[in-house]
Amino acid sequence: MARISRQQLLTYEELDSATDLTPAEQAAWQAARDATNHAYAPYSGFHVGAALLLADGTIFQGTNQENAAYPSGLCAERTALFGLAASQPGHAPIVAMAVAARPATGDFGAAFPCGACRQVMLEYECRQNQAIPLLLPSRSGTILRFSTLAALMPFNFSADDLPPA
Repeated sequence: MARISRQQLLTYEELDSATDLTPAEQAAWQAARDATNHAYAPYSGFHVGAALLLADGTIFQGTNQENAAYPSGLCAERTALFGLAASQPGHAPIVAMAVAARPATGDFGAAFPCGACRQVMLEYECRQNQAIPLLLPSRSGTILRFSTLAALMPFNFSADDLPPA
């Protein structure tokens, strides 16, 4: 049996600061940072905020919500997406998403979505049949701009993987 070595490339832009973002991206970026103030993180002390920018200019925020029974909490990315879908069915398309994180008593740092969030984020991108650009803070203090959420989940599970109904 022949073995083939393959490589998967991750494409994104790395920006020096928020001043390199478009005005709409800056609004989403700041909304994600502001959302960290409303996180419920008494156990980890890690406050995460997410912001969804809709095509009509509306910004919808989410925050991480912890629970003493750790698996019962929910990440900021999913609270934003689930909250938007639950409260605004038929909402305008999501045209950008931003995530921010900081410790309870410190400055902002890196925030990379967990695998479960990446899978959910991709589902929303598939549902609207339109790419959702993503802004993430890096470990070095720069901003990472992904043109699509699919870039973060190249080997994903989707409706295409399910048997026909």
